[in-house]
Amino acid sequence: MLMPSPSIQQFVDAVKETVFANKRWIPPPGNGSLYVRPLLLGTGPILGLAPAPEYTFIVYASPVRNYFKEGTAPLNLYIDEEFVRASPGGAGGVKTITNYAPVLKAIARAKERGFSDVLYLDVLNRKYLEEVSSCNIFLVKGNHISTPATNGTILEGVTRKSILGIARDHGYQVEERAIPVDDLVDADEVFCTGTAVGVAPVGSITHQNRRIEFKTEGSLVSKDLYSTLVGLQTGRIEDKKGWTVEIL
Repeated sequence: MLMPSPSIQQFVDAVKETVFANKRWIPPPGNGSLYVRPLLLGTGPILGLAPAPEYTFIVYASPVRNYFKEGTAPLNLYIDEEFVRASPGGAGGVKTITNYAPVLKAIARAKERGFSDVLYLDVLNRKYLEEVSSCNIFLVKGNHISTPATNGTILEGVTRKSILGIARDHGYQVEERAIPVDDLVDADEVFCTGTAVGVAPVGSITHQNRRIEFKTEGSLVSKDLYSTLVGLQTGRIEDKKGWTVEIL
């Protein structure tokens, strides 16, 4: 995007100051979280097609509950073969508005039909899973967990990365690969990950008028992984990875 990046220390300090200033808005444990959104935007005076001469770094926060209206209920996804989220050589792997704007029409249409969100396929073959509009996707088969490999069209989500690490620590066989849409039929469990989403179980995926259902009750891999993630975030589990920053 040709945008000058703040340093890691500037970034962390800004997030810490923003959270500290808004600490009274942090929901009680179990009733939501304080969502923090860093933003870098061009603010320099320019009309031509070129990088802005000046940028503004902003961090804002808001108390939130569950991202999906279903709350903690399983998601029902729809594979839309008309729309694609990203193309090779584009901004699919970049956390930018150009990555999210193309999915708005597809989401609106899916929600009108009663679905939670859209699961997109790759633009070249229309047969490999990419990601959901706002989150990454994982498939579980026995002790094996797989997720689409990042190749420039899939966002390398922080929660995705965290869950991959936690899954390996828990002894699961983890694989990042190209996943054909046909593999959904054999999956025991499917779940999504994202900063706002957390770890959300998927109850069904509809593709070409065929509804594929997945395990959503009992002993779930997604629950196991999410419990560990939340434990690390809240300090109930010792953080040996250096992922957390304490704000006093």
